[in-house]
Amino acid sequence: MWEKEIQSFVHYLRIERGLSGHSHEAYLRDISKLATYLSPLALPVEDIRENHLLDFLKDLHGLGVEASTQARCLSGIRSFFHYLLFEGKISSDPTVHIKSPQKGRKLPDTLSFDEITAILESADLSTNEGLRNRAMLEFLYGAGLRVSELVNLKITDVYQDIGFIKVVGKGDKERLVPAGRDAFHYLKVYLEHIRPQIPVKKTATNVVFLNRRGAALSRVMVFLICKDLAAKAGINKTISPHTFRHSFATHLIEGGADLRAVQEMLGHESILTTEIYTHVDRAFLSQMVRDFHPMSGPKSDL
Repeated sequence: MWEKEIQSFVHYLRIERGLSGHSHEAYLRDISKLATYLSPLALPVEDIRENHLLDFLKDLHGLGVEASTQARCLSGIRSFFHYLLFEGKISSDPTVHIKSPQKGRKLPDTLSFDEITAILESADLSTNEGLRNRAMLEFLYGAGLRVSELVNLKITDVYQDIGFIKVVGKGDKERLVPAGRDAFHYLKVYLEHIRPQIPVKKTATNVVFLNRRGAALSRVMVFLICKDLAAKAGINKTISPHTFRHSFATHLIEGGADLRAVQEMLGHESILTTEIYTHVDRAFLSQMVRDFHPMSGPKSDL
């Protein structure tokens, strides 16, 4: 999409502005990301509006892309539309009123328990992918996982007998995280009945969640699954995998859970570097989930 306009812009960067190959390739990557994101709409470049760009930036934020990276990406896109306006290929610049993302941006919307339930129940349990998606979302919310932790979860790191999973978080730091009965229930169904039907690629033999081709799911795919299920549930909020993690922590704390326990379960680095936080043993962590997590009641029937 926009091949002619992009090629013309790259020529301008290389010849008229004299940018190095590395620099104009960076511009090209940023514009290509936007073009790919908007490709389902099949819009010509002159029909791109500010709301399209804001949706793109919101989704980058939802994927956990740092504000500095978002700002750099916006800078490349802004240059592209400045060029198109100068060349008379568009009548107005859709980036003119968009501010660069700043650090400390607003956290993703927190979902209520009823909204979480509606999203979980929007997964079609009559299909293999629907069962997989239900299991994934149960762990995003039931264990507060980062999306990177979810897609990298290993079968050998699942300890269903004690109700824990081993998670490799930021900086390759490992932690044990408890999860509720529903999370392990749907995971067991997926591992025993769905995953064995998939021809697994050699690189994913120990990966829990697979796509239909037998490879590990990408972060982007999990993001799209979350958005799709939220839309089916009629949830009109900016939803990302991190929304479930944020809701997990919020609901536990609102329910009265010990803040130190929640921080340890989330794998916040401050727990590892600040002496004020004491070690919380596995039994206590598990008790926190059983006592305060709204999904820790009796196991649901499939």
